[in-house]
Amino acid sequence: MPDRPDLASDHADARATEVPLRTSAVRVFGPADRHLRRLEQQWPALRFVVDRERVRVTGPAEQRAAAAELIAMLDREAATEPVTATVVDRALRAMAEPALGGVIVGAGTRAVRPKTPGQRRYVDAIDESVITFGLGPAGTGKTYLAMAKAVQALQAGEVDRIVLTRPAVEAGERLGFLPGGLAEKIDPYLRPLHDALAEMMSPETVEQLTRLGVIEVAPLAYMRGRTLNSAFIILDEAQNTTPEQMKMFLTRLGFGSRMVVTGDASQVDLPGHRSGLADAVQVLADVADIALIRLTSDDVVRHGLVSAIIEAYDARDARRDDAAGAEDTIPRGGADDRPGRRREEWTA
Repeated sequence: MPDRPDLASDHADARATEVPLRTSAVRVFGPADRHLRRLEQQWPALRFVVDRERVRVTGPAEQRAAAAELIAMLDREAATEPVTATVVDRALRAMAEPALGGVIVGAGTRAVRPKTPGQRRYVDAIDESVITFGLGPAGTGKTYLAMAKAVQALQAGEVDRIVLTRPAVEAGERLGFLPGGLAEKIDPYLRPLHDALAEMMSPETVEQLTRLGVIEVAPLAYMRGRTLNSAFIILDEAQNTTPEQMKMFLTRLGFGSRMVVTGDASQVDLPGHRSGLADAVQVLADVADIALIRLTSDDVVRHGLVSAIIEAYDARDARRDDAAGAEDTIPRGGADDRPGRRREEWTA
């Protein structure tokens, strides 16, 4: 299997395995081999000998195979992004879980695959459901994995086109005040979708398929009045839709199509309006063929600090909610605070 490590030879020592490094030891194990210390803690019965091009692992066969698999995984990771302590811990957690699945799509040096159990559940839900809601904070791969599944479905002939959309909420979908033609006005709001596509397909392929209408990237307002058959449709930033816009979008579903709706309930930019994403999750909770997957900070695959930032804000918001709840039960002062007034009349 190409994605498994090239676990080279046991040589003369049947208790040794050599793992070749495609990058370098410093990229895989960090300065002063700091990540290697984590592996030694995980497998104290093993001995690791590192040089610039390979790692020699000796010890019990089962542990040795697991360690070699992990080193090869980190080596692949090092080819595209820095290996941090968070990456190492995530890889160790992944090895303790059932198989997370193989590559969804691959282009150049980047292979897109689920990296956490939560992401695995998300990808499975997309395979098994007609409509999938992916909720979670930034960095959990909601949109990126959905895009990968869309490209996979197109390449496999399961759909005839990909439709990507998001609300241009920052401009209130009134784009006339921005400079340039229509394409220039809406491009800043759709750029993240273009960027994700560019990492999964060559720029020439994306350009050609866009010109042929096989790939369409458009603001949500352009979905009105259409029926989308044989399409993989992704609505990104769905927390910034109104309930009316969400209903409009979901009813565009045609025969042979699949939808993925992604969003982060903590990032709503609709002052004075209820989020269409929150509304849909509540209304459609019991509808068949609709899946709801909630990703958390455990599924963040960006810089390790992102998870800490998300958890800090979540903790702050939880404290605010608790404080607001406590204030609602505190007796009001002033004219209403009269002897003999029933306590239940004090509560808001």
